[in-house]
Order: sequence, then C-alpha cells, then structure tokens
Amino acid sequence: MRLGAQMSAAGGLYKAFERGEEAGCESMLVFTKSNRQWNAKPVTEEDVKLYHEAAEKYAHIHPVAVHASYLINIASPDAALWEKSYLALKDEVKRAAAFDIPLLTFHPGSYMSGGVESGMDLIALGLKRVLVETAESAPNVTVCVETMAGQGTNIGFSFEQLAYILSQAGPHERLGVCFDTCHVFSAGYDIRTPETYAATIAAFDQTIGLDKIKCFHLNDSKHEMGSNKDRHEHIGEGHIGKEGFASFVNDPRWAGFPAHLETPKTEKSEDGSEIEMDPVNLKTLRDLVRS
Repeated sequence: MRLGAQMSAAGGLYKAFERGEEAGCESMLVFTKSNRQWNAKPVTEEDVKLYHEAAEKYAHIHPVAVHASYLINIASPDAALWEKSYLALKDEVKRAAAFDIPLLTFHPGSYMSGGVESGMDLIALGLKRVLVETAESAPNVTVCVETMAGQGTNIGFSFEQLAYILSQAGPHERLGVCFDTCHVFSAGYDIRTPETYAATIAAFDQTIGLDKIKCFHLNDSKHEMGSNKDRHEHIGEGHIGKEGFASFVNDPRWAGFPAHLETPKTEKSEDGSEIEMDPVNLKTLRDLVRS
C-alpha cells in the first residue's frame, strides 16, 4: 500500500505536498475546497501551476485523492437539496480534474424522510448523471462511493447496498469504492483477525467485486463492531486493533493502492504539548508490514 493521510490545503492546495512530506506520506488525501461550505473559489491557472510544480517536486507522493464536501447528499428526497448536492458533486469532480487528481471519494448520503430504496435510486441517478456530464471535462477522474458506518439514515453501510448503487449507476470504468476500515467495522463486518478479514474481503468480492476497490481509508474505531457509529481512533488503539490492520498492509492484492489516515491529528503529551499523530500512525502501520 501507498500509505498517507488527509493533509490540509490551507493557503493553497500545493502546500499539502510539503505537509505530506513532513508527515511521511507516500500518497495523500485532500480537500480542494472547504469541506463544510457549499461555495468554493474557482480554480485558477495559478492554482494549477503551483500544484503541478509541487507535485513534480514531491513526485514520490502519489497518487493524490480528493475527498468531496460532507454537505453533499444525493440520497435526499428534497428535490432542491438533491439538485444542490448534485451540482456540488459535479463541481468536485471537475475541480479534481483541473488538478489532474485521479480519485474522488464522497459519502453517498442519507435518505432522511424518504426510504432506503428510493435513496439508493437517487444516489445511482446522481452518479449516472455526473459520469455522463463530466465525460469530457473529467475523463481521468474515478468517482468512489465510500463505505459507510450506518449512522442514522446513512446509505452505503452494507455491501448489498453498495452493489445495488453501483449496478444501477454503471457498470462504468470511472466508478469505484473507497473502503473505510472504521466504517466497515462499525457497520458489522469483522476485520480483526486474519480469518475474519479474509471472510469479509471474500464477502465484498462476492457481492461487489474487488476490482471496484480503488482506495482505502485506514482508521481504527472508537466503538465496537456493529455500533453503526462513525468515530475514528488511532491505529491499534481502537476496537479493530493492530492485527486487523496487519491484514490490510500485508495483502499483496493491495500493493500500490493509496490508503489514507483520517485519524485524530494531535494528542496532548504529559507536559501539555501537542504531538503530531500522523507520523505516529503511519509508523504504526509500516511497522506491521512483514518483510
């Protein structure tokens, strides 16, 4: 795996590379805009120029993946919110393309006052439409539906739900899945031991197909398996444990795949100072790799 973390783009997306280098990233996850706002500044030629200069300087950090805004909800039964969410997703895809970033991950959404079946159909509708409408503007961007924990009315926590969405929206070469370890575990899939890991991956393969996995989010879980709670923990300090992550980082099927931390950024030391935790979590993962 090409291990990395979610890096801040404060001050310009190009600055994420230097931060990634300091953290020890081989790949990285970024936002191209504020993840909590609908509006975004247009991508300028200068933005792209600075990004490509940094990408060339830090060429060993690749691939880069974009995480779309958390506000997007293309499962919403509210027509106005659905359209607003769809246009935001389309803009995210086009922004990724502007920087030549090959992967974009997004949360499929929540059905809210609607039903799960209609919510899945709405997600598939949005995906199908965005793939068509960005065919020329973003031909090299793969849109990845993220596995979810099942909190509230969130959709995408079962492999069957993801399989249905992908089948209704595709098949399409620009459509994939981002496998989040905390979310999958919280949704009720055991990945704590080599045996349960193998069974869960086999179930994913049978239901969806391993070829759909394009990237990973490696996060431990603050809560127990099947809790449906989306709370990330440092690697090895949650309910998944180090043995579970050892299965991922030593699986030859994932060689070269980008895998990104979304774990807490800092911790307080005994003297009250802050410890940067991305390097610590990345070292924990690398120490699990068997020679």
